[in-house]
Amino acid sequence: MSLEITTTPSASPRSDEDVARVLEDPGFGTTFTDHMLQVTWTPDDGWHDARITAYGPLSLDPATAVLHYAQETFEGMKAYRHADGSVWTFRPEENAARMVRSSHRLALPVLEPDDFVRCVDALVEVDQRWVPDAAGEKSLYLRPFMFASEAFLGVRPSQHVTFMVIASPAGSYFKGGLTPLRLWLTEDYTRAGRGGMGAAKTGGNYASSLVAQQEAMAHGCDQVVFLDVAEGRYVEELGGMNMYFVYADGSIVTPETGTILEGITRSAIIDLAHKKGHKVEERRFGVDEWREGVASGEITEVFACGTAAVVTPVGTLQWDGGEVSGAATEEAGPLTKEIRQDLVDIQYGRADDGFGWMHRVL
Repeated sequence: MSLEITTTPSASPRSDEDVARVLEDPGFGTTFTDHMLQVTWTPDDGWHDARITAYGPLSLDPATAVLHYAQETFEGMKAYRHADGSVWTFRPEENAARMVRSSHRLALPVLEPDDFVRCVDALVEVDQRWVPDAAGEKSLYLRPFMFASEAFLGVRPSQHVTFMVIASPAGSYFKGGLTPLRLWLTEDYTRAGRGGMGAAKTGGNYASSLVAQQEAMAHGCDQVVFLDVAEGRYVEELGGMNMYFVYADGSIVTPETGTILEGITRSAIIDLAHKKGHKVEERRFGVDEWREGVASGEITEVFACGTAAVVTPVGTLQWDGGEVSGAATEEAGPLTKEIRQDLVDIQYGRADDGFGWMHRVL
C-alpha cells in the first residue's frame, strides 16, 4: 500500500528575497530548504507516519543505534528546472533501486521504490521555489537517507528505523572551469573487499576514505584512488566517484562492479557512449595498465563521474615515488567534454531524452 504523506507547512519559511539571494550563489550543502520529509518503520506497523514538516534539528537519544553501529544508507540526486519552468529529477527509480540493495546489505527494511520516488517528489513539490534556474548548472540537491533510530545498544538490526529526505540548492561543481584533477594513488588504504560494503551507499564507506583523502591533499592532489584489497593491483574508484579510461581507438574501459558503488551517472555514461558508437568494457583494470597506457599515449583521456560533478577530467596520477600525466592536463579531453555536455543537456532539458531518464515532478 502506498504511503500517505501529510504536510505541515513551516511557520517561518525563508522570505522570497532570502531564497533569491541564496540561489544566486548557492554553494553546496550549506543552506537547506524550508521543509524535510520523515517516515518511520517498526516491525509491527511497517513504514508509516510519512510527513513533511519544517526543517529542523532531530532529537536523538544518546543510545540511538546509528551512532554506535553505523547502520544507515543514503542517496544523492538532483532536481533540475527546465526553461519552461518545469522541474525534473534524473533516474530517481535507479536511486530507489540502489537504496533497496544498500538496505539489504545493511539489514535495514526496504522502502519500496515507488514510495521512495513519491517521497522525493513530495518534498520537491513543497519546496519547489528552492529549485534554481538552470543558469550556471544550478540545481536542487536531494539527500534521501535511512538510519537505525532505535535507542538500544545491542548488536542487532534496529527495530525502529527512520527514512528522511532533505534538500539543498547547489551551484556548479566547477567554479573555475572544467579543470583536470590531480589524483593520489594510495597504497596504504583500501576501500572495500569481496563480501564487504563497497557496493552499498553507506556513510561508513565515505568515512573510511577520509584519511586517504587527507593523504592525497598532503601531497598536493585533489582526490584519492583506491586499489583492490586482494592484490593491490586493480583500480576500483575514487573516494566518491567512478572512473573511465578512453583509448586512442575510441574504446572505453571502466572498472567492473562488485566491490565498488554502482553509480547512477556511471551507468548513464555507458549508455551514452554505446549510442555514440564507442565500445565500453566493464572489467578489472590494472594500475600498471593506467600508468603505461597514459605514458605511451594509448590512453588518451581519463575521467571520473558522480552526481555532484557529473563528469570530471583527470590529468595526473601521482604515487609515492612517481607520477604520470596524460595529454589532458590543462583542460578536459574532447570525449570527456562531449559526454559531459550530452548528459547535462539531457538533465536540463536542452536535448531530447531518448533514454527516458528524466522524471517530471512539476
